[in-house]
Amino acid sequence: MPFNQKPQKFNANINTVEIGYGDKAIKLGGECTFPFYTFDAPLENAPKVGVEISDMGLSEIPGIQKFYEGASTMAEIAKKAEAMEGADFVCLRLEGGDPNGADKSVDELVAVVKEVAEAVTGPLVVEGCKNVEKDSELLPKVAEVLQGKNALVLSAREENYKAVGAAAGLAYNQKVGAESAVDINLAKQLNVVMTQLGVKAQDIVMNVGSAAVGYGFEYVVSTMDRIKGAALSQNDNMLQMPIITTVADESWSVKEAMASEEDMPEWGPLEDRGISMEVQTAAAVLASGSDAVILKHPQSVAAISKMIKELM
Repeated sequence: MPFNQKPQKFNANINTVEIGYGDKAIKLGGECTFPFYTFDAPLENAPKVGVEISDMGLSEIPGIQKFYEGASTMAEIAKKAEAMEGADFVCLRLEGGDPNGADKSVDELVAVVKEVAEAVTGPLVVEGCKNVEKDSELLPKVAEVLQGKNALVLSAREENYKAVGAAAGLAYNQKVGAESAVDINLAKQLNVVMTQLGVKAQDIVMNVGSAAVGYGFEYVVSTMDRIKGAALSQNDNMLQMPIITTVADESWSVKEAMASEEDMPEWGPLEDRGISMEVQTAAAVLASGSDAVILKHPQSVAAISKMIKELM
């Protein structure tokens, strides 16, 4: 019996969100099929890969140190990140703002954002310090200093979406990340209140949460799968925002990527383990529905970029 393919193309689409400006702008989303189902319909925009850099400087991982060799300022680090093989955008993570860590001032962090923004020519994503109170003060200032850059600001949460959403999405015309904790209902509710605030649905990118593979990752997969299913098959316009996933901070903070070779010699080289965790996690979230991933190691960025091209 011959095989008769029946394409499953939906009448609904994921919103297309553009980040950056000019010839180097990128588009997230736009698809009308499930992830990489190119046999059903062409993907309008390929998933994108971002490179994470931090205001706290470079990681001590040898491969990362080698790649950024000679870069001593944030501007130099940002330029090298932008030139990394497979990179589509740069993500500046302001982890130094955490009150429980370095507790850098807002002015100090905004100066770093300005330095990086002036150094790169492509799209820029800026991630806060993940402290709700500090980000409520910090991210509006970030949105202000990035006027005209069409940047993505990560992230607005349930506790601070009014401050972050109003500044980034309304006052300064940036794109806004809507961050929730691996739950379709929480993701949808945040999108609802953000749009009620006045932020356009086409200016929102969801960060629905993540985990490193092997660490409750089935919840991530099922959440992304349900979101894409509802967005496409049910035409739920409050779930049709593209998804971005911050893979680097999850995958490099688990024991497989942190335990020393002295403590766990049977696990193999530490750096190889970290790359493996990062690549596996990124591949899995892309297959589950993420439209962009943020990675850190040059080998991970190159591997995932190659994977995307081969699946298109």
